[in-house]
This record gives sequence, C-alpha cells and structure tokens, in this order.
Amino acid sequence: MITRPRFINVKGRLLDLSVPKVMGIINVTPDSFYTGSRYGTGKEIINAATKMISEGADILDIGGYSSRPGAGDITPLEEWDRVSAALGVITREFPEAVLSIDTFRSEIAGRAVVEYGAAMINDISGGELDREMFSVVARLNVPYILMHMRGDPRTMQHNTEYDDVVADILRWFAPKIVSLRAAGVKDIIIDPGFGFSKTVSQNFEMLKRLREFSVAGLPVLAGLSRKTTVWKTLGVSAEDALNGTTVLNTAALLNGADILRVHDVREAVEAVKLVSRLI
Repeated sequence: MITRPRFINVKGRLLDLSVPKVMGIINVTPDSFYTGSRYGTGKEIINAATKMISEGADILDIGGYSSRPGAGDITPLEEWDRVSAALGVITREFPEAVLSIDTFRSEIAGRAVVEYGAAMINDISGGELDREMFSVVARLNVPYILMHMRGDPRTMQHNTEYDDVVADILRWFAPKIVSLRAAGVKDIIIDPGFGFSKTVSQNFEMLKRLREFSVAGLPVLAGLSRKTTVWKTLGVSAEDALNGTTVLNTAALLNGADILRVHDVREAVEAVKLVSRLI
C-alpha cells in the first residue's frame, strides 16, 4: 500500500492532512464562471474571507486570472494589481490565515509569497505555461499544487482526447514530480484538474477512480465546486449547483481526496466531518 504524506509544511507549521482540509476560493476577477465567487472591492474580499474562516476554511486560495473555459487573457500587471489588493487586505485582517496564490505565472507567485506571505502556490498549468515556475517554487520552499491541464483556458476544451483519462494524467504527472523533487520541492499536492481539458463523462470517470491517483504517493486535491459537471448534469445553473457540489465532494472524500477546493466552505466542512466518521 502506498502511503501519502500526512503533513505539509505551511509557513513553518505542519498542516495535518489525516483529516481532509477545505480550501476556500476567493476570486478577484470580474468574469469567473460562478457569479457568487466574484469579489471586487476590499469590503467584499474581507467579508468573504471572514465568512470562510468562521466556517472553518483551512486555506484561502486567491486568484486574479479567470480560468473558466474560453476566458480572455490579462496582463501580468493586471493580475498582480488584483491579487495584491486582495492579499493586502486579507493579511492585515487575518495575519495567521494560510493563503494560497492561484496563478500560473512564476513572477506573481514569487511576489505573493515574498511580499504577502502566501504559504502555497496553486498552478493550474502544472508548470506548462511558465517554465520558471518549478525553480521559483523550489527557491521559495512552499507547497505546490500541481494541476493537470492541456493548453490554456482559451483552448483547453479542445484538448479532451485520452486513451485512458486517469492513466494518461498519471503519465503526465510523473516527469513533473521527478523534476520538482530534483529541484528540491518537498511538498507537492496533485490536482487532476476536474473541468480542465476534460468532458463531463471524463470528470465522472476521474471521480470514480480518484483513489488511483494515490499511486503518486502525494496528497490529492479535488476541485469540483459548482462546475459544469454538476450543473449540466442536473440541468441547473452554477448558482443552483450547491447541493450537487456537496454530493460530488462527498464522493471525492470517500475516494481519497485530501483537500476540497470550494466556493461554499460550511457545506464542505460539514461533508468532511460526516464522511470522516465513515472512513
């Protein structure tokens, strides 16, 4: 049996993954696919962070670049302006919060860690869109979320051909994990990338077989919150997809997820508490 790490080092503290953790999403973008997760003003950002922390979020993930299918590109300066404003107000209000920076740009990631104390880097491209990312992660010595995606948000849904979606993604992860280890990165979390370069049926296949990703010997993050897989299957909108999200989050937990990345923290925390009594 492959044993996955039970702890990751965040800002000198050990985050215990023996009980799955909840990562709350704070998008500082005007065009995220779920309107309820768009936070533009400092007050909206603080209100969102306050709510998530009070509901039990272990990590807050701050992103300024929309990764919805077909999303437009923005400059690094515009992305930094968005995330630095959010990081600034959150760190002033909650200096002990564990913050993750959601970016595929190494410059943004580096500045977030150095200037605002972000404790984790969440890269939707797995180093594909910025070849400097791995060396920056190694230099900063922070946990790295390695997510699978083909192409970029504008092209990813045109790249959904797989022989075996789980096996192909594991083969994609393998050399990247080797490179990260060789660079000295200690804490790696893998994210199969639900909704990124995958069809709805492929997302369900990955969810059913999520435990197979444990062969990598690393913690697994599942990001299913209010995604197309939920609302298209149910014939509803992203705004009405909370119940469906909770069902799929429960399935992810039962199939070995170590971290849930969500818009709705309270419901995810409750799912963790209940499922933890079963496993």
